[in-house]
Amino acid sequence: MSTVNRRILAVVVSVTAAMSAVIGTAQAAPVAAKIAACAEPAPGFTRCLTSFTPQANGVRAKVSELPSGIGANDLASAYRIPKITDANTLIGIAIAYDAPNLEADLNVYRAQYGLPPCATENGCFRKVNQNGDAGPLPVTNYGWSVESTLDVSMASAGCPTCPILVVEGNSPSFPDLAAAVDTVVRLGAKVVSNSYGARETGMALSYAASYDHPGTTIVASSGDIGFTSASFPAVFDNVVAVGGTTLVRDESERGWAESVWLWGGSGCSAYIAKPAWQRDTSCAKRTTTDISAVASGLAIYSTESGGWMTVDGTSASAPFIAGLYGASGHAATAKPADLYRSGASFFDITTGTNDPLLGGAKCGNDYLCVAKPGYDAPTGVGTPNGLTAF
Repeated sequence: MSTVNRRILAVVVSVTAAMSAVIGTAQAAPVAAKIAACAEPAPGFTRCLTSFTPQANGVRAKVSELPSGIGANDLASAYRIPKITDANTLIGIAIAYDAPNLEADLNVYRAQYGLPPCATENGCFRKVNQNGDAGPLPVTNYGWSVESTLDVSMASAGCPTCPILVVEGNSPSFPDLAAAVDTVVRLGAKVVSNSYGARETGMALSYAASYDHPGTTIVASSGDIGFTSASFPAVFDNVVAVGGTTLVRDESERGWAESVWLWGGSGCSAYIAKPAWQRDTSCAKRTTTDISAVASGLAIYSTESGGWMTVDGTSASAPFIAGLYGASGHAATAKPADLYRSGASFFDITTGTNDPLLGGAKCGNDYLCVAKPGYDAPTGVGTPNGLTAF
């Protein structure tokens, strides 16, 4: 196990031990086994927002021959997604580094859940570098490769018939990923998923123009360390910030129970003014998040890992929401404000907290880190109930 991952795991274990006294061992125990797929970033860099249970060597993910986590069919059931047969919105994925087996792994996932093939040959899949060229592609990185696989799998689950364009940045630096987003839009994507993040800073905000493209919906993960500083690029008011939930089957009419994912990000911006369409009162500036979806226990297939693995992270919820924008057919005209309009249909998430250490005390049991009826920061307006919100 690398020094960075050992440090991350040690922090998670210590947090879990303290947390169990506050919210109970049953909820806390599974967290200790997970490690972050990507290292904590240096200034000017982002990290992918995915975690997994490691193999005994502590580096790559534990795998199985068959999927054991939540799959595309579960997502369609839980969020009442109508059968998509003719949506053709181009979904863009902006990501760092090359995932060499991405197309093959995506199609193992799609075949498992009865989704149509998405390949270069049928015009559904395309992968380019940050300049928009087929090559040379960036170097490979295991953690970011897992992230890329999660992104395309979840976008596929959201819109099985939408074509996918993956633009691979040379690195996870602010300028390289901003260039990747610009390229995705230039090549025609009408919705772009960004499943990475960094602490909001003045330096990060200097790349705002790359996340503001009229005619394209930009989606970003809210973060994976709970209630804290707002995350770049989700904090921009023209970006749809996507938080995370935990989803389990139950005997309710819906068939699923949903609560705040313990590690899903939320926060108050230190820089971005309060949008007119956001009316919460405890945060004077932009609040993240806007909407949420499941971010825990997702099944994906990874050749580099050696089979099926189960991952967590708002890196799952953001590309899934991007897929739903693609399925709706409205990605070219949608805006974050639309999620707050009267008549949009959501499942209201009213249980759970993303304050892993103090169980809600960090925000004074306020909606900024504890789920409440109506809008709350961990889950925004709620999770999708069909496609009417998009």
